[in-house]
Amino acid sequence: MALTRKYETVIILKPSLSEEEIAAQVEKYKNLIAEHGTVENVDEWGKRKLAYEIDDETEGYYVQYNYTAPTDFPAEFDRLLNISDVVMRSLIVEQGK
Repeated sequence: MALTRKYETVIILKPSLSEEEIAAQVEKYKNLIAEHGTVENVDEWGKRKLAYEIDDETEGYYVQYNYTAPTDFPAEFDRLLNISDVVMRSLIVEQGK
């Protein structure tokens, strides 16, 4: 069995997305995590002002995922987030023991 760890991922979605598109993206990434591990919590922070402009945007829609997954999953998850057209930024952190 693969070694698993607890992770926290925060993504910032483009603010121009409709509510339905945001809900679909949140669910898409939740299901992706669930395929490889266990989703513990999904916390939608909503639309917030960015500390600095990203691609001429001053706001973003923040979503936080807490989950347990094999240690090789975060690298693939990060790759998928980076090639997404709707994710402006993402951060994956291993939670302390």
